[in-house]
Amino acid sequence: MQYTVHTQEEVFNNHYKMLKATISYDTFSGDTITVDRFAFHRGDSAAILILEKDTESILLTKQFRYPTTQHGHGWLHEIPAGSIEEDECPLTCITRETEEETGYKVFQPEQIFSFYTSPGGATEKCYLFYTEVSSKDKTSKGGGVSSEKEDIKIIKLPIAEIATWISEKIIDAKTIIALQWFLNTKLPKK
Repeated sequence: MQYTVHTQEEVFNNHYKMLKATISYDTFSGDTITVDRFAFHRGDSAAILILEKDTESILLTKQFRYPTTQHGHGWLHEIPAGSIEEDECPLTCITRETEEETGYKVFQPEQIFSFYTSPGGATEKCYLFYTEVSSKDKTSKGGGVSSEKEDIKIIKLPIAEIATWISEKIIDAKTIIALQWFLNTKLPKK
């Protein structure tokens, strides 16, 4: 099956971009459809699930997220994450973001996988990492970058409470994905 992007233009650019394209693609019945589509283009991101081994806790951030106020939520519990800068690799991004948000130095995080955050409307691809630290790896305050007006609180989620938090407190998709991966691959099967 084939697709063709005939035209693509930027119709909005203010920190994030909105793209409009005319595309044709083959259908499962053998026809071709031509349509106009929009895509929210914010760039790619990297996220990391951090296990603090000596406290048997997952390090989460809690911060305000304007878009979620549309559904009555302001502050979300999330794994650390950030936008990949131009010409930056995902590993460099997540190492920088981890220190900015949590104050922890991480060494050789393992990339678990990557996924599209909302493929029906956004171009963003998220690269998900995993690492283990100890409390002695916290080398700075964290809390975000003041020049970016970030206000981030670190939350330590005990491993024993992960399932409860997934069903009652976590509403961020990348965090649910990461925590489910942890439950399925890192905890002993009963």
